[in-house]
Amino acid sequence: MRRSLVGAVLLGATALAWTSRGEFTPVDSGRVAPDFSAATLDGETFSIEAARGRVIVLNLWATWCRPCVTEMPALQRLWERNRDAGLVIVGVSVDHPALLMGDAESAVRSFVEDHGLTFPIVHDPDSRIQSAYPYVGLPMTFVIDREGRIVDRVLGPREWDQPEMESRLRNLLEG
Repeated sequence: MRRSLVGAVLLGATALAWTSRGEFTPVDSGRVAPDFSAATLDGETFSIEAARGRVIVLNLWATWCRPCVTEMPALQRLWERNRDAGLVIVGVSVDHPALLMGDAESAVRSFVEDHGLTFPIVHDPDSRIQSAYPYVGLPMTFVIDREGRIVDRVLGPREWDQPEMESRLRNLLEG
């Protein structure tokens, strides 16, 4: 009796794990990008689903993150050169008021203005994006193709406007 009860519990746990496997599988290359939507600093709504059909560079960052600061000018240059070709770049600031000891949204707005960023920026102080796009460090960038699949998951800063990176993105834009 005890053995069959243990077997039934194990079978049930296995079935639960299998049916819920999407919740425990990391968001990685080849997977469909989970939807995420939020208001940008300009008051527009950004949504992964609404941007489907375009190539998306989803960059998670924070004002206090030195590598994020280093990466931002390259993202801005990439945006300026490729937005008319269908590239969407959106930066998602995960700055939390407790870490900034004050008004995090003002700090994000000041950062955006000081760095001349013109691509859409979302401020996500509650880290809602963490449930859809788990990250272990910043910056974390997800490149999503026109079909809504993640083609790259990049931890750490990159020179996004360097020829090899820009060429890869242009191939996605033209494909």
